[in-house]
Order: sequence, then structure tokens, then C-alpha cells
Amino acid sequence: MLEQKYYQVPSPFPTLARGLFTVEDADGKHRIAVRGYDKFFNIGEVGWTTWPAIEAHTTGPYTLSLKSNGCIIFIAALTPDKLLITSKHRMRSTTDDKVTHAGVGETWVRKYLKDKGRTEADLAAVLWEKNLTAVAELCDDSFEEHVLAYPPELTGLHLHGLNKRTKGFMTASHAEVDAFAEEWGFIKTVSIELPTVAAVRAFTADCAKTGSWNGVPVEGFVVRSHVAPFPPKYDARSAPPYPAGSSFFFKVKFGEPYMMYRDWREVTKMLLTMRNSGKGEMSVKKLPQSKMKRAETAAYAQWVVDEIQRDPAAFAQYTENKGIIAVRERFLAHQASKGEAVAVLPTQSTVDKTFGKTIIVPVAVPGCGKTAVSVALSHIFGFGHTQSDDVLSKKAAPVFVKNVTDLLKTHDVVIADKNNHLRQHREQLRVATASSNPPVRLLALNWSLDVPAATVHRICTDRVQARGTNHQTLRANLGVHDDVLWFFITQSEGLAAAEVDEIVEMNLGEGLDEAVQRAVDACVRVLGVPVPTLERVKEGVDKAKGYVPAVIRPDPPAPTKSKNKGPRYFALLPEVDLIQVLGPPLQGTPFWDALLRAKRVESRPHVTLVHFSEVEAEKGVGTQAKELWARCQELHSAAAPPLFKFKLGSVVWDDRVMAVTVDGIELAAEGGAGAGATFVEGLEGKYGKQRSGEMHITVGTRDGDVKPVEARGLVREWRRTGKAQAVELNGVVVTGRVKGL
Repeated sequence: MLEQKYYQVPSPFPTLARGLFTVEDADGKHRIAVRGYDKFFNIGEVGWTTWPAIEAHTTGPYTLSLKSNGCIIFIAALTPDKLLITSKHRMRSTTDDKVTHAGVGETWVRKYLKDKGRTEADLAAVLWEKNLTAVAELCDDSFEEHVLAYPPELTGLHLHGLNKRTKGFMTASHAEVDAFAEEWGFIKTVSIELPTVAAVRAFTADCAKTGSWNGVPVEGFVVRSHVAPFPPKYDARSAPPYPAGSSFFFKVKFGEPYMMYRDWREVTKMLLTMRNSGKGEMSVKKLPQSKMKRAETAAYAQWVVDEIQRDPAAFAQYTENKGIIAVRERFLAHQASKGEAVAVLPTQSTVDKTFGKTIIVPVAVPGCGKTAVSVALSHIFGFGHTQSDDVLSKKAAPVFVKNVTDLLKTHDVVIADKNNHLRQHREQLRVATASSNPPVRLLALNWSLDVPAATVHRICTDRVQARGTNHQTLRANLGVHDDVLWFFITQSEGLAAAEVDEIVEMNLGEGLDEAVQRAVDACVRVLGVPVPTLERVKEGVDKAKGYVPAVIRPDPPAPTKSKNKGPRYFALLPEVDLIQVLGPPLQGTPFWDALLRAKRVESRPHVTLVHFSEVEAEKGVGTQAKELWARCQELHSAAAPPLFKFKLGSVVWDDRVMAVTVDGIELAAEGGAGAGATFVEGLEGKYGKQRSGEMHITVGTRDGDVKPVEARGLVREWRRTGKAQAVELNGVVVTGRVKGL
């Protein structure tokens, strides 16, 4: 049950449970043996967990419990006298070579029962009679460290739920859970009850200032409430997928210090992977820019490289989640000894007195939603707002910067609405305000491109097409937006923390309501502006939805035929990061390491379907290439192109080229009517049977003298004879669309 499918409404699953085990009884009927929570989401993550949606569709009281930083354990009765203890995904097996989450959970349950003078049969009898699954968080640093440390008195199983083993989500009150924990010896999960959504927002905002509650660092809170009766008219996108009266959970997660600590952990694992690749090379420059935005993380990365070289034994079990906290504590002590103590907790949510003015700097590519968010923020808070696309001058950059600085004379906050995807764009704003009095800070709204390029292109292309002609220059009817988007995606330079004063991470996949709420919360937190009413936020979103540019440039002359030759070939663009997928199985492989060092791993992977040269070669003799070309052209030109899914089979290579085989192309969505289904049928039949056996992604070639087309012959020969080096990828499934390139 793929996690992303839980976001769909209506759900494709018969139950929204995440963590579900069934058993077949003697009479052949299946029943639920273990039932986890329904998948629940963070604020702004889906349409029904924005603050306005929660205000409209839930009722109190609201019980907030600490979001434990461990792994989930389920305890249920398999029979009236036998317990079943599992993690989210699996049970313990007597043949396991190493200790598992379920096995450690089982050890803790036995300890609690022994301390209470009870037996497993006693607990099983109660769970069986009441048809319950007990849900706990395993927090045991001696077994597996996460991000936040747990002292001895809080090590063990934190009980936080008692779920009915039913299709629908039915869970006990927190008071009942606490009583059960007391009776059976589990650790209680700390909680607080609040009467209204406004009280929840105020309480969590206060905790977010320090990333802690009662002086203890926390990741966030799980909030329990109930679904309110639906009004006669409501937006289905913002309504929870449950009937009125149902239990309803959502999360309020804090960014710091949790996210910074997590980045340190991931950075360390990446450096250890570099070191263990057989080359012994570790380089901070090779780390993803998305992980290096904080100055503290950059300092940590440089320190930990030296520390790994100085004391490699301290990192022997780091990739197995052992020693994470000790390493972090050593770094914090090191910085403190230098007089450079790390600010592990964010500053209070007040206006920073060292700044008098603020420029909000979107960092994005076309189609991210930066202008819509900017329009909404301008309406909600009265910020100044100026757009680069409104500038008609040939040399637009200096005019745009002047427009920003002019607005600063009359506004404390100005939105510099431009993609700002290059460092020089951000630098121009910094330089222009360097001598300002009062000082000006740069607050970035950063739509980072940390998902595969094809995913970014698909999301942004859909949005450009949806807005149609409602843009100053980039309009879908001109037929150039595909290439323009690829240009921005490939040319974008990741934002570094040192370039701006504050960074707010936006989410490319979020809808407008969620994106606006994320930006609003950030402005309240960073700038200290008053919290707007839900009505005011809704007005801002509506303003953005109805936005029409003040300037619409005329369409340019249609290109001549010689300048518009159309696609040279059609391909599927898989939404996949090859380095991320292939890195673990190919670690230490010489050819793969050589491709990485030479930066010859394809950054825009594709699966070639048909080349125009094949169409020309047929010259009336055959029709297969012509028909496939026509089908691809139809998909490429569709207003709503279908999404396909396919399996990455094996990585295949020799000493010249590396490729990944592609199997089983099918429609990703339900249904199957139309051009997408016709295309899939053809691949299995009249024009694709032979091609389907040759389909592949070219990962990279040894050097510029080796043509990528060699990968096709390599895959064909490997499928026929098995003569090549190969590693199976064990069912990696990706999605993608057909595009003309």
C-alpha cells in the first residue's frame, strides 16, 4: 500500500489503516488481526489539514500528545491467549539473523508483564475480549537511535493508542490509553487537552519558538479531534475523508532543532558512503545543497569529515543508527569550546530588532506558484509586491531591482516576485540594499528542486497549462513552455544559507491553499506580524485564484518552419533520481564510481520510444515506426497527458556503457480508456513487441567517444545471452510521461 496513495480522495484502498495485518481463520474467513492508525498528515500537507479546514471541519476538545521520536509497535491478540507483536511492516521471525523492531518490542512487553506479575495470556485475553490493538512507540537508543535522545526513565514503549480492529478508524480516548498504560506498565505519552483550534494554534506556535515543551526538545504533537457535521455547502478538497463523528488525527511538526539534527545524521551517512565506496574520498562539496542551507550544518559537515578520519571506530555502527547522538554531542561541545556554540533552538517569533525592512525573495522556477502566493501575502498583510514579468524594458533586471528598492521606501516588507533561480539574482538584491538604513533582511521562500527533474517538469507544466493565457509571457498556447521549463530546471542554482538571512522551505507539490498557509505561518513566525484571521487568509487565496496580470505582452510572431522542426524523438521521462536509486546497489562498483567521478550519470533520464530517423527509414515499406510516432505525438500534445508507470528491472553494464532495463509499461491511473490505453496496447502488440524488450534508460557512457545508443545493443544482447554485468533492482517502480525531445 504505497504511502502516496493515502493522499488520494476517494481512496483506492478499502481501509485507510497504515499498518494492517489480517489472518485467515479455520472457517476460511479473513479478519483484521492488527490495526494501526489511519494515515494522518502534518499541517498543510493535504487539503483537509490546513488550519482553515481544521477550523471548519473538526470539533473539540483537542488532545495534543507528544510526537515520540522512535518506531511504531503494534500489540494485539492472535488468539484469546496468544499475543502478536509487530512493527508497521512485519512480525519477528525465529529465523531472523539480527534483532528486529518487532523483536525488541516483544522484549519490552515481556519485561512490563514480568514487572506487573502478569502473563502474555493475561494481556492477550483483554485485547481479544475488547478487540483492540495497542499502539506504542519504541524509543530505545541502545537498539536504534533516531534524532532526539531518550533518558533511561523514558526508554521503552510509549503507549499512545488503543484501536478497534475494524475497517473504519475507531480509537480510545487518551484518558483510556493512559489508564491502560498504568495497568500494564507501559510508559505514558504526555498530553494536554485544549478547547479550540485557536488554542491549539497558539500553544503550538509558542512551543515552536524553542522547539521544546517544558524545556524538553520535541519533534511536534499529534492532535486528536473529531469530524464535525458537514455544512450544506463545502469544498470537498478541504473536507476530511471521514463521516461526521469519526476520530480525526493530524500532526503539528516543528522544524527545529529536529530538522537540523536530522540533516546532520543524513550528511554523516552520505560521507560514510563516500568513504566506504573503496576510494576513501569524502568531500563536503559532493553533499546535496538542500542539506547545506544552514551555516551550522556546513560547519558540522566540515568537522565530521575530520572526525571520521581521526576516529573511524566511532562511526563503525553509524549507518546502523548507533552512535548518532554521541557524535552530535561531541560536535556541540567542540563548537562551544571554540566560543561558537550552535544555536540549536530557533529565535523567538518577534521582529528582529537588527532589521527594519524585509525583502521576501521567492526562489523558484515557472509554475511553482510563487506569484499566486505573493498576491495572497500582499492582500493578507499589505506587503509591497512587484513582479519582474511586468517590466517591459529590454534590460529588465536593473529596473526590477529599482522597483523593489522604491517600494521599500513606503513598505516594511516587499515581495520581489521573480524566479530568482540564479545566485546573481539574489546577490543583486543583497548589493542594492547593503547600505540601507535601517538594515534590510532577505527572507527566501524556497521551492527547492530536490525531487527528480521530470517530476518538477510535470507539476509545473500542468500548472502553466492550467492558467492558459493568464500570464505576461509564458503562455501554454505559444507551445514553448516545455523547453522554457527545462531551461529553468537545468540552469537553477540551489540556494545557500549564506545568501539570505532566513529561509522558508516551500513544497512544490502542495496546492495553493497549503502553500499560502505555509507562507503565512512563516511570516508570523519570522517577521512577527499578527496572526491573520482565517477569513483574511481565505480572502488572500481567493484573490490569488482570481489574479489577472496588469501587463499581457502580445504573442511573438510564429516561428518559421526552419526554426520549428518539432521533436527529434519521443521518450518516456521517468521521475527518478538515478544516483539515489542506483547508489546503494552499485556501491563500490568501479564503472559506477567512474561515472560518478566524471559526472557522467544522466541527470535527465529518458526511455527512447521512437526516433524520427526510424520513421524516415520506413519510406512506405512499413508502418510500425510511423504508427508509434503518431501515438506518441497524440500523447505529447494532449491537454492532460496520461501518466504511465513501469518497473526498473536490472542495471546492466560493460566497460563502455551502463543502462537500466525497463519492463511492464502501463497506465498509472485507474481506468484505461483513451490514447494512453491505446499506446500501452500497441507496445505489447503491433508496433512495440520487439521494442519493449529493448527499452532502457542509458545511465552513462565511459566518455564522449561512446555513443549512448550503444546501451540499446547492450540490453538486447544481455536479454538474449546474459553476457554483461548486471544487478537486479528488486521491483523499483517509477512513473513518467511521453514527451517529444
